[in-house]
Amino acid sequence: MSQVETMIANMEVQTGRSLDEWCGVLQRSGLQKHGQLIKHLKTEHGFTHGYANLVAHEFRSRAEGSDDTDLLRQQYAGKEPLRTIYGAIVTAVEGFGDDVEIAPKKTYVSLRRSKQFGLVQPSTKSRIDVGLNLGDARPGDRLEESGSFNSMVSHRVRVEDVGEVDDELIEWLRDAYERA
Repeated sequence: MSQVETMIANMEVQTGRSLDEWCGVLQRSGLQKHGQLIKHLKTEHGFTHGYANLVAHEFRSRAEGSDDTDLLRQQYAGKEPLRTIYGAIVTAVEGFGDDVEIAPKKTYVSLRRSKQFGLVQPSTKSRIDVGLNLGDARPGDRLEESGSFNSMVSHRVRVEDVGEVDDELIEWLRDAYERA
């Protein structure tokens, strides 16, 4: 059983309600943005970030009921534990401004403003690659030149744990967003 499946199975014991019931709570809240949903669950209902992120993703997936949801499910099939990392990245990026567009494609999710500034791709079962358009920014320990990873971005950061969605990565994302 994956971490996500375990969390869903334990949700009622941990939070007092089932996933379906929590989706109903979010529906009644009137909130739509991922970051707003997480904040609501954490501040109003005492959720940990992991459970809040899981419920917010499921709520938005159900609400959208679109091909985007299917694209994400396909991308993360067999890689479900990486959805927590993906959720943390999307939460951070959505906080940059109302002009952020999260656009799932077949193999990655495009992060757009007036143009693409980054992408999130589950590259292996244990790693997400974050592509960034940072122009001539100097590579370092974590920030690599894109190379053959993806020609639509200039740099890449490899992320294997949600803890790596840290201030440094978020600052690179913000820099790319501001350049777009």
